[in-house]
Amino acid sequence: MSRVYNFSAGPAALPEEVLRQAAAEMLDYRGTGMSVMEMSHRSKEFENIIEGAEATLRELMSIPASYKVLFLQGGASQQFAAIPMNLTRNGTADYIVTGQWAKKAAAEAEKYTKVNRIASSADKIFSYIPDCSDLPVDKDADYVYICQNNTIYGTRYPQLPKTKGRPLAADVSSMFLSEPVDVEKYGVLYAGVQKNAGPAGLVVAVIREDLIREDIWPNTPVMLSWKTQADAKSLYNTPNCWAVYICGLVFEWLKKNGGLAAMRERNEKKAGLLYDYLDCSSLFRGTVEPASRSLMNVPFVTGNEELDKTFIKEAAAAGLVNLKGHRTVGGMRASIYNAMPYEGVEALVKFMKEFEAEHA
Repeated sequence: MSRVYNFSAGPAALPEEVLRQAAAEMLDYRGTGMSVMEMSHRSKEFENIIEGAEATLRELMSIPASYKVLFLQGGASQQFAAIPMNLTRNGTADYIVTGQWAKKAAAEAEKYTKVNRIASSADKIFSYIPDCSDLPVDKDADYVYICQNNTIYGTRYPQLPKTKGRPLAADVSSMFLSEPVDVEKYGVLYAGVQKNAGPAGLVVAVIREDLIREDIWPNTPVMLSWKTQADAKSLYNTPNCWAVYICGLVFEWLKKNGGLAAMRERNEKKAGLLYDYLDCSSLFRGTVEPASRSLMNVPFVTGNEELDKTFIKEAAAAGLVNLKGHRTVGGMRASIYNAMPYEGVEALVKFMKEFEAEHA
């Protein structure tokens, strides 16, 4: 078997150690005689799995007892509706639009509340994060919403916005567990796990308890009620058992490998290697303003669409796969999540240097 270096933005690479453990337990999970995919979500075995996953996540993120951890279905995009449904009180919300997903979240929220777009980077094709130090936050805003790391455009907030006392709701999908986080700065943060923590089909939401209430937007579907999900401990209906199990293994892998501080150090080293090359290359260039660069998603171009296509094709033949940029922006994108080893980024930079020598 030959493993490639997978730079996909999601579903993305998982730690090989985790995959091997899951493979070893596929037919018989720890003496039960069955796979996790076959066992009841009401069983003691699965109860241990989901409670263990939550406990390890709380330890990794230093999640206060005043926050609930929910394992939800529907993808991160379903939270575009769940957030206004659960947080709307005064009937208005402030959104900072820094990419495709924040743009879609704001459009979805308009079905349930008044949306103020208080800042945007659309004027430069979302290649930077706007200054968020003194935003015109509405005093009646129920929350301020951001997508903290923009997978498509490769930007990341260098600092969280000043919300003037309003709860901050953040989509952290593509930077989840990549660095330490101060949970108490958020009202709610959530992540689709398929980018940096597990297989597609699961969302982890960390929500301050006082924001989980019964008096929510009228006609909210029962599955989108945070109160329903919290009261049922994420077991209102059959959850994505397999994804919860894999996430639990990934959380343990993170803990064993030094936790989130160690991940940040590793990720800064990987990203630094790639950005340093892009900054001195005569063929490739990064598309993001340096102060807004993501540690997880690195978009770049040659400036020639046909040459971009050639690069993607030849890179795949060399075992460097899923480097094609998002369909809305083109070019290339290297997603270098926690599971991507430093050697993978080294191999990419080496190939880029060889390609540049041939085509510059």
